[in-house]
Parts: sequence; C-alpha cells; structure tokens
Amino acid sequence: MIEDPTQMRLTEIPVPLISTATLIRHQQQHGTCRYQPYHRYHHQSHVQNPVIELHRLQREIEIEEYYDQNPGQTHISALYPEILALIFSYLDVRDKGRVAQVCTAWRDAAYHKSVWRGVEAKLHLRRANPSLFTSLVKRGIKKVQVLSFRRSLRDVIQGIPNLESLNLSGCYNVADIGISHALVSEVPSLTMLNLSLCKQVTDNSLSRIAQYLKNLEVLELGGCCNVTNTGLVLIAWGLKKLKRLNLRSCWHVSDQGIGHIAGFNQDASGGNQMLEYLGLQDCQRLSDEALKHVSLGLNGLKTINLSFCVSITDSGLKYLAKMNSLRELNLRSCDNISDIGMAYLAEGGSQITSLDVSFCEKISDQALVHISQGLFNLKSLSLSACQISDDGIQRIAKTLHDLETLNIGQCYRITDKGLTNIAEALTRLKNIDLYGCPKITTVGMERIMKLPNLKCLNLGLWHVR
Repeated sequence: MIEDPTQMRLTEIPVPLISTATLIRHQQQHGTCRYQPYHRYHHQSHVQNPVIELHRLQREIEIEEYYDQNPGQTHISALYPEILALIFSYLDVRDKGRVAQVCTAWRDAAYHKSVWRGVEAKLHLRRANPSLFTSLVKRGIKKVQVLSFRRSLRDVIQGIPNLESLNLSGCYNVADIGISHALVSEVPSLTMLNLSLCKQVTDNSLSRIAQYLKNLEVLELGGCCNVTNTGLVLIAWGLKKLKRLNLRSCWHVSDQGIGHIAGFNQDASGGNQMLEYLGLQDCQRLSDEALKHVSLGLNGLKTINLSFCVSITDSGLKYLAKMNSLRELNLRSCDNISDIGMAYLAEGGSQITSLDVSFCEKISDQALVHISQGLFNLKSLSLSACQISDDGIQRIAKTLHDLETLNIGQCYRITDKGLTNIAEALTRLKNIDLYGCPKITTVGMERIMKLPNLKCLNLGLWHVR
C-alpha cells in the first residue's frame, strides 16, 4: 500500500546516488531491501504473459546497465511511488489521467488518493460503465459534476458511497422522479448539491432532500422556477446545517417563504439559523417585509444578493443596517433604491465591506455623501451607470481609504478631475472599472496608472482624446 508522502520519515526517502547494482549487492548481504527501485520491488508476481515478462526483464537489464555505467546519476524509474504520487499531485486533471497510461508503476502511483484530493470528476453518464465508479472510489474522488446523463442518479449515489459534492447544474432532464429514486436512504457525506437550471425540480424533490440529506451545507436552486414557499418550509425543517442557499429566479418565492427560512413558522422548527449566504436575485415577489424577516431571524447572515428585486425599497434597508454580521450587499438594478437608502445604511451602523448599487438610477452624489460618512469599512464599491459626478468621487476619496475595488463604468459625468482625486487618495485600490466613461482623457489615465497597488483596469469603451 502506498504511504502518504506527508507521513514519510526522512530516512525513507530514496537516495538517488545509489545504483541498482549497489542495491542488489546490499540485498544479497542483508536480505530484502526497503529501498529497492519500484520495478524490482513491486513486480515479483508469477508470469502471466511470457512476452510481457521478457520485455520487463529486458527493461530491468537496461536500467541496471545504465546505473553501472553512470554511477553518479539517477533515473525517474528509481523513484518510489510515494515520490511519484507527490509529483503527480501538481498536474492538472487531464495530465493526471495521461501519466496513469504510461506504465504500470506510474498507474499505481497516479491512482493514489493524495493525487486526486479535491478533484471534481466531470462525467457524461450516457452508457453503462461498470468500472467507472469503482475507479473513482479507488482514486478517492468525492466530488462529481454530471454534465449529461441518461442513466439513473441512483447509480451515482450508490456508486460513490462517500460522495461529498454533486453538481447537476444544467441537467434539464433531472426531475422529481429521478431524485426520489436516487434518495432512498440518508447520505450523510453529501454536503453540497447544485440543482441550478434543473427546471423540472419542484417541492417534491425538496421533500426528499430535506429528509435524506441532513448534513447539506450548500444548496443551489438558481433557475428552479417551480420551487414555492412550501419547498422553503421543507428546507427550513430538514436542512439545519445549511450555510448557503441560492434561490435565484425562483419566481414563486415570496415574503412568506423567506419567513420560513428565518424561522417565523412553527413547521419550520426555527429556520436555517446557520445560513451565511442567501441569494435572492430576480425574486420579483419579495418586498421589504422579507428583509424584515431576514434581519430578525438570520443573525449569522454574511452575504445577501437582492439584485433585480424591483419591489425592494429604501425602507427595507433600515432592517439590513441593523445586521452586525452582514458584510456583502448586492442591490444591483433595484430601481427603487435611492440616496435615502444609503443614508439608512450609513446611519444604522452597517459593517458591510462590499456594496453594489450599479444601475440604480436614483443613486446620485448625495448617496456618496452618506456612504462617506458612515460606511467606513467598504473595500468594494460598485456604482456603474449611477448618476454620480466628480464631486461624489471626491467625497468618498476622502474617507474610504481601505477601498480596493471601485466600479464606475458608464458614469458619463466622471472626468479627469475625479480620477485625480482617486489617484491621490485611494492608494490601496487594486481594481477599477472605467468602461464607457467618455469624458476621461489620457491625463486622467496617466494619474490612475500610477496607483501603487493597481492590478486590473477595465477601459472598455474609453475614448482617447
């Protein structure tokens, strides 16, 4: 059995300067040697094919002659499988598969579990392949992405007993009946399930998931447009360890459903108190009442995505401002968010580090005044297509000294003056988006390029004048 390279003692590392002939003499004097080259130590089984055995013996003789003629050099065939496995672990997935086809020694080393640690297998499950799952288990694969399939999901669940992550994103033929056949008993190892764009999935599937995947921490339901508030009751009831929930474009979800998640329902049994990320992008039926539920029930929430939730208003931000745990807030294209909402966030003592109000047409320089007076922890600020000018940029440049990312693309009122303020004050800036700012000239660009930590500059439709 191949040992874990990280657990090897220094005395077990093979010495490359020892020739094969020396090792053979040592074996004759002291018996079997722990440090024989791989081809001599691991291939002493009875002959199965005379031709193959003859080639193997010829190869061994050639290697021995090589060492006898070059005593001060070594050859890759002398490396032990532990060392080969360590080397192979740095290869990408495709090359790991290729080295396994070179020879038996490399195959054995490449199949060590340390080589495949953390790798996600991407599979097309179209035809029966009895050896597929056996091979994956042998290599220690615990993460699987199914790109397409015509077989039962039950084959995946049963074929990989210690499955930790299952990605079915974009598999349009995944339906309730397939999930019900796959989940017939608890799968305690599974912690991540991605059902994004599986549009046939309904609340019936969520019932099975809540019943048999108790340890689930990540559940992606983006684009599952048949999920309703009833499904959220089931999630709140069964998935107590859930940390990430994405409900993007689940159009039937309303304030009541978010109340279930937050624990404001007896059937929900306290809700999902461990939730850290909640994705509600394009959930059109949500209003400020949903944000009230979130602020009162999800005290550990760190990130919330409300982009394209057109019914969210400034009043809802009052509730979010009270959440001490909240760090990232996405309000992109929320048409009813204005300068007043930014005032609520700043005055409420919000600790957010990332704020996106891009394409909120009611955001102006006054919003930047409020931001500069209260949101001092911001490291990322997105203001694309907002009605801001150089005056607003000047205000945030004076106080947001920790800012690392600033997106002001399509802000047509920004000129070289604003870029000068940025270059002089925001010295920690790493990323800036100036896409579609027609009033910027080479003068402003030269100032921006002098930022000491700048890594990414997006110019896009910038016009040189």
